[in-house]
Amino acid sequence: MNPVINFVEFENRVISATYRNLMIGAKVLLVDKTSGEPLLEPVTTINSPTPSGALRISLPTSVKAGDYFLRALNGHGEFAAQSIEFRVG
Repeated sequence: MNPVINFVEFENRVISATYRNLMIGAKVLLVDKTSGEPLLEPVTTINSPTPSGALRISLPTSVKAGDYFLRALNGHGEFAAQSIEFRVG
């Protein structure tokens, strides 16, 4: 079972993404591509009992323009999956 997170689009400060094989308790982080560091917010927790679904992540105003990607961590905090890079403008 290989977890996957896919970036779909960024519009009006909302990131749309889909995921597969992520279980309850998994977390999705926004990571700055340049530094490789995850941002403190937003952090989205998977609460659905279904291992596949869609996410809409609203960005706080503290998120600056730049290149980012999504990183999924399993319920134990271990790396599970990563999306492609995308630009926040």
